[in-house]
Amino acid sequence: MDYRALPSGAYTLSNVHVPACLLGQDGDLVLTELSIDAQGALSEPQPIAIDMEGALVLPCFTDMHTHLDKGHIWPRSPNPDGTFMGALTTVGADRVASWSAEDVRARMEFSLRCAYAHGTRAIRTHLDSIPPQDGISFPVFSELQADWAGRIDLQAVCLIGCDHFSSDGPFKATSDIVARTKGGVLGMVTYPVPDLDDRLRGFFALAAERGLAADFHVDETMDPSSETLRSIATIAAEVGFDAPITVGHCCSLSTQEEARALDTLDLVAKQGINVVSLPLCNLYLQDRHASRTPRGRGITLVHEMVARGIPVAFASDNTRDPFYAYGDMDMVEVMREATRIGHLDHGRDDWVRAFTATPAEICGFDASSFDRGAPADLVITKARSWNEFFARPQSDRIVLRGGEPIDRTLPDYAELDALMETPT
Repeated sequence: MDYRALPSGAYTLSNVHVPACLLGQDGDLVLTELSIDAQGALSEPQPIAIDMEGALVLPCFTDMHTHLDKGHIWPRSPNPDGTFMGALTTVGADRVASWSAEDVRARMEFSLRCAYAHGTRAIRTHLDSIPPQDGISFPVFSELQADWAGRIDLQAVCLIGCDHFSSDGPFKATSDIVARTKGGVLGMVTYPVPDLDDRLRGFFALAAERGLAADFHVDETMDPSSETLRSIATIAAEVGFDAPITVGHCCSLSTQEEARALDTLDLVAKQGINVVSLPLCNLYLQDRHASRTPRGRGITLVHEMVARGIPVAFASDNTRDPFYAYGDMDMVEVMREATRIGHLDHGRDDWVRAFTATPAEICGFDASSFDRGAPADLVITKARSWNEFFARPQSDRIVLRGGEPIDRTLPDYAELDALMETPT
């Protein structure tokens, strides 16, 4: 239950804390007031004022790297050993056996309901796109994109491994499907293959011909010899690709020799590439070996990236599937865990942007903000400081959309029971 009831209509939230960086100011938190007019927009002060006793208020979140099509298959297809290869093979088998339009839609809808209840207003999702799955999942996505308009803005990225790519093969038809999808983004997983540079040239050519941005899964491994991030930056510069490029994971940077890793980041910064870090999934999968305690965290070099002006976002990635057994599409959870895993609690006052404004800017979503005239899309917590915020899950938070408190009741897992028969 939310910790406080709020009225409908126009009112002022007085005595609230908001991050200074989201007001264009220096420092940590600012004690201020936020006013909401009768149309649900942030406004000048209103006659009715409610003392919020120092509550910490954030704009609603943007979750820019998810896998809605994989979500919630764990009960029928658990990862047998918790490894990356265990995830890859298990998801592949589940996809072939079970991913009908009805199955994909039900699970994606369930995840969207969770995300909405937790306070997310925009999502980019990757969709497995090895044919014929691209012809199943993208139409479902477009239906959901229309159904959820006004609640959650949605973008879709196709997803294939680079070993499945060829300029004149099935991926050309997939790229046409992406181009016909509102806000579609061309995506691929990169790993070391002998002709990766040529495949990247072909990929960028297809994207450029269709006016599409690019979003890659990159170096999702602790093997320091995996340097496909360097290849992406180098080939993008060579071909003059000028649409936005996003890379996710980049785990191998954490195990490479320092000078080499930082030199790669200099190339990334020069090319203007965006990075999204997925610490929960990486912590779950990377450096996992039977009967051995993991030594590495798998998180990429986020501090070194922001020091170079590289835009960095954090996102939830997988939810209750073989790549990550847990999660609930909750960006507050992502913030809490990323802060612990990545040591975001010292050195900068603006990390909150990596969960709100920065991912929205990278994706081209309308960013939720505190500007007058903006929709009052807010997450209000009982916490009065960052320490209180990170110490508890804020499960009693209030979520406002257009100034109105929403029903934050989460869907019951039992709703998916009919889909959870184990594939044979």
